[in-house]
Amino acid sequence: MNALNNRLGRRSFLKIGALAGVFGATNALASGEAIRPATELELLEAHKGSVNVKTICTHCSVGCGVIAEVKDGVWIRQEVAQDHPISAGGHCCKGADLIDKVRGTNRLRHPYEKVGGKWKTTSWDDAMSKIATKLSEIREAHGPDSVMWLGSAKVSNEQSYYIRKFAAFFGTNNIDHQARI
Repeated sequence: MNALNNRLGRRSFLKIGALAGVFGATNALASGEAIRPATELELLEAHKGSVNVKTICTHCSVGCGVIAEVKDGVWIRQEVAQDHPISAGGHCCKGADLIDKVRGTNRLRHPYEKVGGKWKTTSWDDAMSKIATKLSEIREAHGPDSVMWLGSAKVSNEQSYYIRKFAAFFGTNNIDHQARI
């Protein structure tokens, strides 16, 4: 064996050093008082006056069970529904993050319209009327096959049925699914 092959390179040394530092830091946090088990009272009622609402995750069409803790109409915490017949007490990473999707600051809360190069809020009625008018104009000018409808992995079988029927009533078979699962 060559003596050069037994040497530890600078890059390898830094990688090993970084890994050791991360291991040491996480080990120190895990073994100290930074993490403690929740008390029985904390598990029973984290927020006084809140209610648990059984619901389902809407991120995909599976419909896993969620128990949402709601206080004063605000979703404040969630747990997995252990007794749910579909998810049987499990969540995927998207379902575990469902509360952040609901409370996210980047979530649209009302429709927007670009007017004069700037985004402005508009009413739901105005937005739907403008969309319906534009779709009618496109169908009249270019025919119903000039539009395509896309489904989603987030909709149920019943919602998929409605999308398919809407496309048929519009006069086209141009429909597909956004299959990311």
